[in-house]
Amino acid sequence: IDKLESTSERQSRLTVLSVSSFPWITSKTNPLDRLLTSLVCFQVNQQSPAGQQAMGGDVEESNIIISHVFEHCSCLVPMLSSHIVYGCALAQMPPLKPPSTWTSMAMKELKSKLRLEKDRVVTVKQGKILTVHVPTVPEGKQVCWEFATDSYDIAFGISFDWNPVTSQAITVHISESSDDEEEENQLEGLINPGDVEKGSKSLANSNIGEILPVYRLDSHMAVQGGSHEYPGEGTYLLKFNNSYSLWRNKTLYYRVYYSA
Repeated sequence: IDKLESTSERQSRLTVLSVSSFPWITSKTNPLDRLLTSLVCFQVNQQSPAGQQAMGGDVEESNIIISHVFEHCSCLVPMLSSHIVYGCALAQMPPLKPPSTWTSMAMKELKSKLRLEKDRVVTVKQGKILTVHVPTVPEGKQVCWEFATDSYDIAFGISFDWNPVTSQAITVHISESSDDEEEENQLEGLINPGDVEKGSKSLANSNIGEILPVYRLDSHMAVQGGSHEYPGEGTYLLKFNNSYSLWRNKTLYYRVYYSA
């Protein structure tokens, strides 16, 4: 009886940890994915004080439970590798704070100033997405942005890539809507990236976190600006999305800078 009660207690603690401790694992997630991801995330976290507390401090006992799962379900082993990076990334990613945003009616002043600067006025063609990659730098503490357009609106959103910074250069990438969505689908596990009218969905299954969903903004009527404090080392992805436009190119005036 004692042995049965001990086994039941272990199973109960593992079940509670694998579901409630990882809120990104929802009821809509594939059951097998839920199990694999839970086990991976569990093993990543079990050495931490919080993880040990959740399992009653008995890490050795917890490892026995997981060993039994894979010993008797050998078919899971080949599938585990695809969840390792996913589980580790999720276990280490802290939540992202929302940005500070504002608008200004000083459009003429901003446009006049940016016309004098190199590469600050660009054309985002119909069906295209322009992404500005802004790495974090030691000299700054936050990233700031301002932009406006001529005549028509444009969609805008921000994500944060937690991968280590390999270059401090700010770069610009232009992609087709289909290319961009395909890349996001690969990162997100085939999750729909969302609609610019409704706001994009968070990149729940990757090392990219969403700071500001992609929405259409009235950048032709007011300057759109904002800032965001570094959450850590990584690269900001500022997306100017014109994929919804079938005919119109958009003239974009923008600047990105760091602030201490």
